[in-house]
Amino acid sequence: MSSQQNEMDDTLYIREITIDDFAEVFHLGEQLFTSDYSPSMYRTWDEYEITTLYNSDSELCLVAELGNEIVGFALGTTVDKSNSAWKYGYLVWIGVRPGLQKKGVGDGLFNEIKKRMIDQGVRMVIIDTDADNEAGIRFFKKLGFGNIQKHVYMTLNLAKKTRKKKTRK
Repeated sequence: MSSQQNEMDDTLYIREITIDDFAEVFHLGEQLFTSDYSPSMYRTWDEYEITTLYNSDSELCLVAELGNEIVGFALGTTVDKSNSAWKYGYLVWIGVRPGLQKKGVGDGLFNEIKKRMIDQGVRMVIIDTDADNEAGIRFFKKLGFGNIQKHVYMTLNLAKKTRKKKTRK
C-alpha cells in the first residue's frame, strides 16, 4: 500500500447516507444501542429509524467514513412548532464505532449536521440521552450543549402476565 493510500485511509469523510449504506448503519446501530446502553430507553433502535428519518430529512442523515468504511453516523430531523417562530433541529441518533470514540468522528458528524441545520434555518438543536450515559453527556457538553433537564420516563411491561384473582361470590 502506498503512503498516499495510507494517508487517504486516515482522512475522515462525512457524507449523506445512501440506500446502499442502510444495512451497515443498521448493524452498527445494533452494536451501539442495546438494552445495556439504555435499559429504560423509550426509543429503541430498529430498522425503521434509518428509513423513517431518511424519508423525511435525507440531508440530515450522515455517515462518517475512514478508508471507505463506515465508522459512524448521525441521523437528525427538524421540527417546526406552529406556535413558535423558531425552527428546531433534533439530533435523534449519533453513533461511532467502538474504539474510535474520542478520535474526532463524532465531532465531525455533529459539525456537519449542525452546519446543515443552520442552512435550513434551525435556531436550536435538541438532543436527548439516558441520564446514566456519562460519556454521551460529556460529549454533548464539550460541543456546547447545556441546560440539562431531567425527565421521567415510566414503563409498563405488557409481556409480563399479571392476572387478577377471581373473587368468588
